[in-house]
Amino acid sequence: MELPALKLPAIQLPFDIPTLMHPPVDHFAIAIPIIVLIIEIINLVAKKRAIGVLSFVLLVIGAVAVIAAYLTGVHDGKEAFDALSQAGQAELKEHKLLGTYLVIASFVVLVFKLLSAMIKRGLMKALFLLVLVVFVAGILKQGKDGGELVYEYGANVERVADLDSELFDAKEEIDELKEEMKSTSEKAAEKVEAVKEAVTKAVDSAVEKTSETTESVKESAAEAAKAVEEKSAEVIEAAKEKAAEVKEQVVPSAPEVEKVPQAEEHPEVATH
Repeated sequence: MELPALKLPAIQLPFDIPTLMHPPVDHFAIAIPIIVLIIEIINLVAKKRAIGVLSFVLLVIGAVAVIAAYLTGVHDGKEAFDALSQAGQAELKEHKLLGTYLVIASFVVLVFKLLSAMIKRGLMKALFLLVLVVFVAGILKQGKDGGELVYEYGANVERVADLDSELFDAKEEIDELKEEMKSTSEKAAEKVEAVKEAVTKAVDSAVEKTSETTESVKESAAEAAKAVEEKSAEVIEAAKEKAAEVKEQVVPSAPEVEKVPQAEEHPEVATH
């Protein structure tokens, strides 16, 4: 379950917080509440006022340690945020939010400690211990999340920062190579288009020339056919004329035969 967003007022310190101070400080913020819980469990049996006072003093020191851990964590988080991956940045935001709740919870634990000291009833003592247990559980979870930020995401780890820087440089080089490849591809595409246009023009020109040649051949063939036809007609006509001449020479005209008149015969008529 995600915690509702919560933001503490900005605290202006009279000094600058050194980088990487969060790891040594948060050890106290984790250890002191655990020690207080152990002392309070012991005091359930011992019931010594001095142990109760010691517990209260340690809780005050623990609250100061939690505030210090929060402030140093915010500073180190700002330094590490840009170098983290997207998942690491999300984890860091959750870590900061839980730290904000723990700062408030440290003061809630102090209030319940004072109430248990003033009221001195078993129910209030049990309620204080319950609040303290929940606070310690939150502190332990916060420590676990902080370890994940370092060991899994490399927060504020110099080697990881160097690798991230090298990775960033490599990405820039890849982007430059992509731009060069894109430019080369565009130039190649332009050359291909130019070649296509040249080939298209050459093909069109060849087709036009072929069409012209075909038309010329057709016209020449038609003229030749017409000439052959005319020549054939002339040859045939000449052959006919020649054949007629030869026929006249070979077959002479028949001579005219004179007809000889023949005497008419008259039949004899008998006269008596």
